[in-house]
Amino acid sequence: MASAEVQTRLMGNPRTFQDEITRWAAGGSSGPLRELAVGLEVRTVVLLEGLSDVAALQALTARQGRDLAAEGVYVVSMGGAMNVGRYAGVLGRTGLGLELAGLCDERERPYFDRAFDRASAPLRNVFVCVADLEDEFIRALGEARVEEIIQAEGEARAWQTFARQPAQHGRSRQQQLRRFLGTKKGRKIRYGTLLVEAVDLDEVPAPLDDLLRSL
Repeated sequence: MASAEVQTRLMGNPRTFQDEITRWAAGGSSGPLRELAVGLEVRTVVLLEGLSDVAALQALTARQGRDLAAEGVYVVSMGGAMNVGRYAGVLGRTGLGLELAGLCDERERPYFDRAFDRASAPLRNVFVCVADLEDEFIRALGEARVEEIIQAEGEARAWQTFARQPAQHGRSRQQQLRRFLGTKKGRKIRYGTLLVEAVDLDEVPAPLDDLLRSL
């Protein structure tokens, strides 16, 4: 049973668990985080690299009509894949005793595997994108459809200018699109949501689809 203080906080702020994780990551105690996890009846934490992945996952679950928090599942932005060891250690079975799941890029898989192994979390709960989540959606939607989305956002000229830069010569259209989505602060988060909203639900990229089916 959560304390009166925790209950009050839960009623006043549904994002308190993420806030408490942020406080812990900044050097705070894990004690309040443990108490809050009990009060919220958290059973699983999904570890994601950054806010763009969180935005995409939240947009997709909204389209599917799912409320992960109501299912006891909380999505956490770690601020970089290199932090997965700390987060898994505190939140996993060897820490707060929660189940873990994660989504990462192929190049980050070794970090996740080591972190999950040390936290006694099943490696099958790590789902892997080839390059990154945006790349997965570009392949699912097709380059032409992504360019239509960029145009609808009023960024056609910016995209064309970017694609003509010498540094982009020799890269495929798909690689150029992926680079473009990550070139401006906030763009990756915004397009993460837009790409999710554009894809057919039966064509969701396999890593994200498999992750959600596992929860």
